Amino acid sequence: MNELINGHADHGLAARRFQSAARDLQRIVGNIAARYIVQQVPLTWRLLHAIEAEALADLGFASRHDALLLGLFQRPSELPYPETDEPVDFGASNALPAVFAFAVAVYDQAYRAAAASGVKAAGARRARAWGG
Repeated sequence: MNELINGHADHGLAARRFQSAARDLQRIVGNIAARYIVQQVPLTWRLLHAIEAEALADLGFASRHDALLLGLFQRPSELPYPETDEPVDFGASNALPAVFAFAVAVYDQAYRAAAASGVKAAGARRARAWGG
């Protein structure tokens, strides 16, 4: 019975640690993406890869979370994405690697805010700021 209780507690702790790391990574990605949004740089595949690389290399992020947890946010190598200057387009897919999803969400939010205020957003000629 104790194993069941301890196992449940371990799962709860692991879930909280994962959620904390995800929030941390989301904040980091948001800060990185914001630098490009302010400059009205559209979200291209090349930029998305650069945002991912910078976010996952963040020393503060790496120091706050253990290596096993950090590995959960790495994009699987079996999921290749273009590395071109074409606008990002995932079609109708919503199954994205974490950093990609966070960056797309920040760009979408910036696009909606710019559209509401009448300001031209990066990639405004597209349906979404990231090209989808």
